[in-house]
Amino acid sequence: MHAMTSGRVPVRGGELFFEDRGAGHALILLHGGTLDKRMWDGQVGQFVRAGYRVIRYDARGHGQSTTPKDDFAAYEDLGELLAGLDITRASLVGLSYGARTAVDFALTHPDVVEMMVLASPGVSGMRFSDPAILALLREQAEAARAMDAERYVECFLRAWVDGPLRRKEQVDPEVRRRCQRMALDVIVNHSAASGTLLEVGAMDRLGELAAPLLVLVGDLDSSDIHSVAGRIEADAQFTASAVVPGTGHTMAMEQPAAFNAAVLTFLERARLAR
Repeated sequence: MHAMTSGRVPVRGGELFFEDRGAGHALILLHGGTLDKRMWDGQVGQFVRAGYRVIRYDARGHGQSTTPKDDFAAYEDLGELLAGLDITRASLVGLSYGARTAVDFALTHPDVVEMMVLASPGVSGMRFSDPAILALLREQAEAARAMDAERYVECFLRAWVDGPLRRKEQVDPEVRRRCQRMALDVIVNHSAASGTLLEVGAMDRLGELAAPLLVLVGDLDSSDIHSVAGRIEADAQFTASAVVPGTGHTMAMEQPAAFNAAVLTFLERARLAR
């Protein structure tokens, strides 16, 4: 088993905390919003055993990385991370906000990205229309104004862990507990965040995505995520897609075996096809 290294890479106005393990082609794991690199605990070991150099990191404003104090671009942070680790070519696996960052990065640095897996994808420029999600986002905003951290996190869990089609009792309690812990850590440790997240408006540029990519979506996820997944599949140049049954937005945590198999099968087939 390969030893793990960890550290911090400087980015404009801050630092990113990362973990690096394994040898071989670089595989970058990008976590969901309000979570952190720990969401990939069920993936790192298997991906390393499959022959990849696996790097997971905390996005700015999450985990052990810097709290943003000014405007920043998550895709530029990713570029600085790769440069700091002397990585010139990599594949990206992103979930939700991580997929959103991966798409922006692929549009701005197409020569760096070999393959992509976009799970429960968000895309910059998307709009929410699912009534259940919109209601929870409004409630979450009220909780933020009231500085009610527990209510804020519960809204997050209901929207993006349970999803609009399940009650919380129908979700693996350990997955929910892990997500709650990560989200509370974000609220406690990064409550002083300021500035605007700068993005590229990728919804209108999906046809420029040229790297082979796999889109994964849970059948119990929001209709908005299903719509975005469909747009990516229709517009991007080389796509495969799959619906993972019995799971919601945090599919990599809920069904790691199915998720890992889908990712590794896609990466191997895409590599052989090139």
